[in-house]
This record gives sequence, C-alpha cells and structure tokens, in this order.
Amino acid sequence: MGGGALGFSVCPPRPPDAGPSEEARMAPVVRLRSVVLDCPDPQALAAFYAALVGGTPQADEEDDDWVVLQVPGGPQLAFQKADGLTPPEWPRADRNSQQFHLDFDAGATWEEVDAAHERVLALGARPLDLEDRDRKDFLVYADPAGHPFCLCRIEQP
Repeated sequence: MGGGALGFSVCPPRPPDAGPSEEARMAPVVRLRSVVLDCPDPQALAAFYAALVGGTPQADEEDDDWVVLQVPGGPQLAFQKADGLTPPEWPRADRNSQQFHLDFDAGATWEEVDAAHERVLALGARPLDLEDRDRKDFLVYADPAGHPFCLCRIEQP
C-alpha cells in the first residue's frame, strides 16, 4: 500500500500532462533586485537620486562603472556606466522616449508638488512637460542623464 499512515494517498496523483498546480502558477518566479539606469556618470546620477529619494550611493570597490543606491523603504536603484547613451526624447515614441520612466509621489497638494519641483530643478533635473495641470496629476522631468521621471500628485484617501 502506498501513501500515508492510513494506507492510501491523501492527495490524488497529478496526471503527468496536467502542468503546474494553481499555487505554482501564482507563485512569483523571481524577486525584483534593482532598477538599473544606464548613464555616462554613475556616481553623479546616483548622487542626484540619493538627494531626490534618500539613501547613500555605494560604489563597487572593483568597478567604478557600477553604483548602487538602496532607497529607504523602496527598491534598489543601480547606475551603470554607458558612454554612448542616447537619452530619450519625451514624448516622441519614435525617438527612444518610452523605454521606461520613474514615478515619484511628491505629495497630495500642488503646493507640495511645486516645492518638489523647485528642489528637483536645483538638483539638476530638466523640465520636459509641465503643462495642463487641470487634466493630469503629474509633471515630467529628465534626470541629468536624460531619463524621464514624473513628480506625481497623489491625493490621500
């Protein structure tokens, strides 16, 4: 007799062609480790994002082409040297514009977003789309390497 102490199998055997169980299909395959931004100067871009979101940039001791920033309460950002980087042109889909972008919660009011706006400009961000506040809740910028990001107004429930 096979199976458990009662002499029979508690779970019926799965047919060999049944594929993975529902539990296995719903389980994550991987865990997000880093969001990596290619850039000409990893140290400088890591310093920009550290000033924006917090954390301390950590350069790889053996390779200065790679810098990591552990964002407090968030994912890890990494910065990889890419000398020939062509920054995207916002919002042109035909010019590398929609590769990806980062959204940041800048507050629940436009006053908070305006304060964040002044700070990101002082850090070296370049405005890309600051128009039409009546219909949207975000402003679009480029970081010093040209990657787009948004300051979002997130109304609290």
